Amino acid sequence: MYSNGKNVAHSGQGRLAGNLIAFAVFFILFLGCLYSLSFWTLENAWIPGISCFVLAILAFGIPQHILGMSDKNPSKTASQRD
Repeated sequence: MYSNGKNVAHSGQGRLAGNLIAFAVFFILFLGCLYSLSFWTLENAWIPGISCFVLAILAFGIPQHILGMSDKNPSKTASQRD
């Protein structure tokens, strides 16, 4: 994307270590979600099911809704139209 003749598509440049750490944390949460399903039985379904659901929300929701919005300019979003 270009703005005023300058390339503004610079997401991820110079942020390799932070990106790798974030990926590792959320991938571990996802693996914990899958591991919690190994305790699923017909007699004991609530605790593994709820823990899987919570870990899945953390593993997918935080990167999509919190980390994904950190580099957006609020003046360019749809809710800030003038």
